[in-house]
Amino acid sequence: MIREPQKRISKEALTVWRISALIIVVISWAVAASVIFFLHKFNVPNWISMILIAIELIFTYISIFLFPSLRWRRWRYDVREEEIELQEGILIVKRTLIPMVRVQHVDTVQGPILRQYHLASVIVNTAATAHKIPAIEENEAEELRHYISTLARVADEDV
Repeated sequence: MIREPQKRISKEALTVWRISALIIVVISWAVAASVIFFLHKFNVPNWISMILIAIELIFTYISIFLFPSLRWRRWRYDVREEEIELQEGILIVKRTLIPMVRVQHVDTVQGPILRQYHLASVIVNTAATAHKIPAIEENEAEELRHYISTLARVADEDV
């Protein structure tokens, strides 16, 4: 079997993903609280509210603790002269090979949470799709963007 990619994204990605999940969970709890309020207003049995609370608790645990850890463990990448290999997934592992001759341009993206932790994502664009390497150190992201861009130019000249 072909070996999996070796480079990992930053460990800080866990914190970033957990903060992002926390924002979604807070919104979800607000919606659930509104639903529970209306259920009580219309005298719906309490067990329905309890089920909703249990679902929210499970959703909170999975979103904030379980999925970010599993996602970080699985995320790997390698940049070689001929190709870029990505591996991601939680339950289903997806491995992607991007030939350098297909790379059109490379971007770095940094939202407010990534910026707070000095991280950035590298986006590799081909004619058909965009592939993202999330949450790597800012300096490494810039170096990687330039390196991929250089390799893509060399691969383009060889064609």
